[in-house]
Parts: sequence; C-alpha cells; structure tokens
Amino acid sequence: MNIKNEQTTRQEDFSASTSYSTSNSSSSSESQSGSASGGDILHRRYLRMAFIWSENSYCQRRQVGALIVKDKMIISDGYNGTPSGFENVCEEGNVTKPYVLHAEANAITKIARSGNNSDGATLYVTDSPCIECAKLIIQAGIHTVVFSRSYRLTDGIDLLRRAGIEVIQIEENPNNEK
Repeated sequence: MNIKNEQTTRQEDFSASTSYSTSNSSSSSESQSGSASGGDILHRRYLRMAFIWSENSYCQRRQVGALIVKDKMIISDGYNGTPSGFENVCEEGNVTKPYVLHAEANAITKIARSGNNSDGATLYVTDSPCIECAKLIIQAGIHTVVFSRSYRLTDGIDLLRRAGIEVIQIEENPNNEK
C-alpha cells in the first residue's frame, strides 16, 4: 500500500490500485509504506459499503453513497437522489435537476431527524464532497472524511482542510479489499 500526503500529491484518477492519502491541517504527516493497519482496513470496508449503498441511487450520471460512522457503528447513510415524495428521476437529458440531494446531505439530514449526533464521527463517501456538502460536514461536527473518487473541483476538500477536518482519500477498486 502506498501512503501519500494529500497536501503535496493529488491523484485525480480512480484506479484499481490502492492509494491512501491523508491530510489534516493541524499536523504534518510523512510518507510511509507498509502493511495496512486495522484502521486502514476499516476505512476500506466502510468505503466499500458506501459504494454498495450508492447502488440505491436512481441517478444515471453518477451514483454516490455515504455512511456516517461513530464508535464503529453506522449512525446514518445516504445516497444522491431526489427529496422524499418526488419522482425518482435525477436528470433531464444529461443535466442533473437542481433539487437533487447529495449523498452527504442526505446522511447528515437523516441524523438531524434522529436521536443521534455526528460530533466526532467519520463520513465515508464514494466521491469527494462539494463546497456545499463540506459546509454541512463542518457544521455537523464530523472530524474525518474518507472518500475514493476525486471530483473535478477541489473547493470542498480545500474547505474541509481549512476547518481542520482530517481528509483521507483511498483510491481503489471498491470490490477489492487488498
């Protein structure tokens, strides 16, 4: 496994090889390589579960899944799609409808309706968060974000780092635990 500091190296392609990038604005990390620790394995498993959850999305252009985990328990989940009560059609032609909710927003709003809270939790999401979801993540008290695929815009990830949230990118085949 290849461990890289995401502040200095960004991998934009979703690849079959495993790459592990981490960033936390409050500490510097040094590059290392070696076997995966227990936390790394859990990160990959929860991320793989987010990919499975993304299959519930009716969106055609991109299916995104998210899980919020606290104390090794999944406390919320979400996938991108239309609000409750709307038809399950996310796009017109090749354009996403403006009211489609992102997976992160769905997972965070589910917590708001439950007895749980996300203070100190980890968000696992298949794709890097956009700026709007990054704001929700910060306000929800989530401390770590783990994602796989990079979005073309990095403003969401940049904002998370600025807020001191640990950002981890694991690029791998979602069905491969190695």
